[in-house]
Formats: sequence, C-alpha cells, structure tokens
Amino acid sequence: MAKRTGRLKNQLPTCYYEGYLEKRSFKDKTSRKLWTCLCGNTLFFFNDKRDSDYVEKMDLRGLISITDDSSQDRNLDAARLNVQMKDENIKFTAPNAEARELWKGYINSVAKLSVPTSLNLLPGQIHMLKEAVENERERQKSAPQPPPPPPAASCSPYVTPQPDMPACYHAVSRLEAELLLDREAKRGNLLLRPGSSGNSFAVSTRQDHDGPVFRHYRLTRNPEGGFIIDVDNPVHCDTLYEVIDYLVEKTDRVLIPLIIEEAYEKNISFIQSDKENGEQKVVVPPTLPPKPVAIKIPHREPEPEPDPIIEENIYLNDEFEEEKGEEEEDSSPAPLPPENKPQKKPLMPPIAAPRRSLNAATPSSTASSTNTDPRMRSDTDPYKHMPLATISELKLKFEQRAKTQQ
Repeated sequence: MAKRTGRLKNQLPTCYYEGYLEKRSFKDKTSRKLWTCLCGNTLFFFNDKRDSDYVEKMDLRGLISITDDSSQDRNLDAARLNVQMKDENIKFTAPNAEARELWKGYINSVAKLSVPTSLNLLPGQIHMLKEAVENERERQKSAPQPPPPPPAASCSPYVTPQPDMPACYHAVSRLEAELLLDREAKRGNLLLRPGSSGNSFAVSTRQDHDGPVFRHYRLTRNPEGGFIIDVDNPVHCDTLYEVIDYLVEKTDRVLIPLIIEEAYEKNISFIQSDKENGEQKVVVPPTLPPKPVAIKIPHREPEPEPDPIIEENIYLNDEFEEEKGEEEEDSSPAPLPPENKPQKKPLMPPIAAPRRSLNAATPSSTASSTNTDPRMRSDTDPYKHMPLATISELKLKFEQRAKTQQ
C-alpha cells in the first residue's frame, strides 16, 4: 500500500487526545485499526503509533453529530460510535466504553468549542475538556483560518459532478483512490476523482507489474474552455468524457473505467420481534396491487325504439258477420241503429258426430226424422253447431278472395 506523504507529528497542531480506533466509512468494506490523534480540530490517522506520517485526516468543521452505536462487536468490551459529517457517516470502534465517552467529549468540545453536559465522565476528565476548549480557542485566534474545503458539488465552476460527470467519477482522495482500485481490480483500473485543488480533477490508474503500480494524472483547466492532461506533451480535451475516452483508446483499451453499481433492495422489508418469545424475523409487507386502468368506452346515442306492432285477432265468425252485414245492407233500405252485441267467441273446429245404428233408433226419433227435411238431417250437426254446408261455402269464399289478392 502506498504511503501518503504528510506533515510529521511535530509539525501538527497541539494534540488533545490520541489512541487506537477502528475506522469504517461507507466506502470501506472492512474496518481498519488506526492510531488516531486529535490535533486542533482535525483527526489524523496513522497506521501505527510509531509512524511519523499520517495516512488520512478528517476535518471536524463539518461535524453534525456524534452518537453511540448499540450494536454488539465481536469484542464484548469494545464500544462503537457514529460520527455524522456533512457528506458521509463514519463508524468508529473504541477499546471500551470509557474511551468512547472521552472521544465523544473531545470531538464535541473541539468542534463546537463547548463542553457537552450529557457525558458520563469524572470531574477531572471534564476539567481536561475545558482546558482543551480554551487551548483551541487560543489556537484559532492566533493561527490563520484556512478556507473551508469546497463541497463535491461545487468543485468545478464549469461541470457539476452529479449530472455531468462520467460514470467512473468517485469523490475520493488520492490514497482512497488507490485503495478503491486495489479492492475493485476486477471491475476496472481507471477512475476520475477531484484534484488536490478545489477546481481541478485527476485520473488515477492501477496496473500489475511485479505488484500493483499506481499512476496519477493531473487535469488542469484551459482558460479558453475544456481540460488539459498535464503531461510532457499536453493533451487538450473539450470535456471530461473525452479525457476518459482518450486514455482508454491511447492504451489499446488496457485501461478500463471503474464503474461501481450500488446494490439496492427490490422489496421493502423490516425486522420485527415477536412479543411472546422475543424472536426476530424479517417481515415483507404485502404490496398493494396496481389500480386498474378504466377503459374509456365511446358514448353511443341510444337508437330509437321501433313502434310496437299491434296484432289483430281474426276470427272466422268476424268474416261471416261482415259478409252477412253486406247482404243485409243490400237488401234493407235503411240502416238499423246499432245494438249491443254479445262478446264474440272464437269458433272451434267442427267435431264429427257419432254414428247411430238404425236398429238403435227410438220411435220418437224416427217420427221426428220423417217430419224434417232429409237434407237438413244429413247436414246438420247433432250438437246444434254451424251447418257443414255453410262452413264449406266460407272456405270457398276465402280461397277466391286469396286468389284475387294475389
């Protein structure tokens, strides 16, 4: 691992507190045990207590809060705490609970220049925090105030990192870029990062040649627009995309941009404890089905209903009455006044009369038959219905009328 050249310990501001801390940020997959020194309002990290050059530093001017982390560590005596900065959340692990309270007290006191009242410390330790606050006030008055570090979103007056940056851009320092390239060597070996100054960029690469070899290229701004790769023969590019494309094509695509796609959950879930036995389980709440989309049906005007068909009942006796009325009109000189006629009933088809044998005839019947007309006796229904001759005549008239209508 390459070592970052920094100021020696004797060149750093006054050290208020120091000790070992395990540091883990969002970018780090594993925690690292580093010797940590609180010098002024900055935390300096060293690989070992005897090292004179620090490898990382963290400015506490962007401190938002520092809280306890109740999750257990594999070391039961260890105590964890979370340091929330403006741009990231960093987790630390102290050797024990007392060391965690001291780190919380010193960091809060130096960053906010006031001793917090919610700490579980002894009176002598609180007195040490007050002395640290007074010393830091004197130091800040005498020392020139450095300008605050520019935020990542405003590091470029021409380009905003989030929407206009290439996918291989990572807001990391020089050392963090080397660690990231070393850890993600299978995904890529080239990344774009902020430069040492607030308004520049740099490109970091990693290759293997008897071990990892890191190279860093500075990108300076052209006053007329665009960027310049600051090498012996400067190369001008209009955009940062062209810078990445130039390096990839110039190296025969040996350099591959490092693009890390973060993993996101596909379902909403939470951990719930059973109230009876205390067991914990992962619960996935049911998702509501999507609302059905209403299908728009074109409006049609209702069609007008046809006029009802009135059926008239035609009966045989109606025809018979009409013909009879016509004959009477022809024979009678003047029409008679209308009379209330009884309701007409449909005629039933004629029923054949039962035959009688001559032997079974009674004397009265024979006497009556001699007095009546033989024609009427043969053509008349014994049940006193319409004569059969009349029915046959009506049939003939219906047939003739149908022929004339055709």
